Amino acid sequence: MTTALRKTALAMVAKGKGILAADESTGTIEKRFKSISIESNEPNRRAYRDMLFTPKGVENYISGVILYDETIRQKSLGDVAFPQLLASKGILPGIKVDTGAKDLALCPGEKVTEGLDGLAKRCAEYVKLGAKFAKWRAVITIGRNMPSTTCIAANAHALARYAAICQEAGLVPIVEPEVLMDGDHTIDRCEEITEWTLNAVYEALYINRITLEESVLKPSMVISGKDCPKQAGVDEVAERTVKILKRCVPAAVAGIAFLSGGQSDEVATAHLNAMNKMFAGELPWNLTFSYGRALQHPSLTTWRGAAANVAAAQAALLHRAHMNGLATRGQYKPELEKQAA
Repeated sequence: MTTALRKTALAMVAKGKGILAADESTGTIEKRFKSISIESNEPNRRAYRDMLFTPKGVENYISGVILYDETIRQKSLGDVAFPQLLASKGILPGIKVDTGAKDLALCPGEKVTEGLDGLAKRCAEYVKLGAKFAKWRAVITIGRNMPSTTCIAANAHALARYAAICQEAGLVPIVEPEVLMDGDHTIDRCEEITEWTLNAVYEALYINRITLEESVLKPSMVISGKDCPKQAGVDEVAERTVKILKRCVPAAVAGIAFLSGGQSDEVATAHLNAMNKMFAGELPWNLTFSYGRALQHPSLTTWRGAAANVAAAQAALLHRAHMNGLATRGQYKPELEKQAA
């Protein structure tokens, strides 16, 4: 039997489409706006999100949008509440529900994501505002003597508790355990930590009675640390990432939508494409994208806060979304970037 949540989860990871992460906290969007020299105030944030959500045809490549608490309550420049605007295009509105990664007691340099207090009440309100799914991000740092068993266990437990509260409230949980790219670790080390993290997360989800068919995984890719002198190539990243997913992720999960995690726009697309090309027809889940910066960056730098630039900024977003849509089918080619330019 296909439940309403299962239907939503499958729609989120439909072939040819992915999820736009537009859930930057006020602090993060301030940094992004600083890079284009505009002030981070409510009208500018609203105008920026309006630019992202209103391109004609964006629904051909975007299945859902993750919103921030401020954004889910805002209206478009055309005076329509953002969740209703997205729903009218056939795009699922979602919501970030965690309150951020905070220092983990007795574990220097490590974080645990907070936000479980009052979450059931917040989820009920978000459902009334139109949300269909939610997101919670855990961060795992690779470093000297890191991650610790404490960090992995604490974050897996929090992700599972969040997922249970969401499913009970009628929201599909996106489970996002991010193994950070920061550091000089090798791809071997990243593979080892990713496998450990995913095994811990799925054990915690089982203990907390999560219906896997009504959930989506948002993992990081198995990749060299950004300061590692030897950077793994596209095919190696694709092979190692899929190997670990096959080992750790139950076939029942509705689908997998990767985060970009600081990869450049085109590299994130190339990695996703390689996985779908190499393993076409072999996997129990669709592999798609849930990118933030890797989708938004070209449109942000084109927009620069000017109404006159909206059309060009939207064209840049549509191009990136289209490229990633092709990558979900293994049909992306780098030459297509040059054609757009």
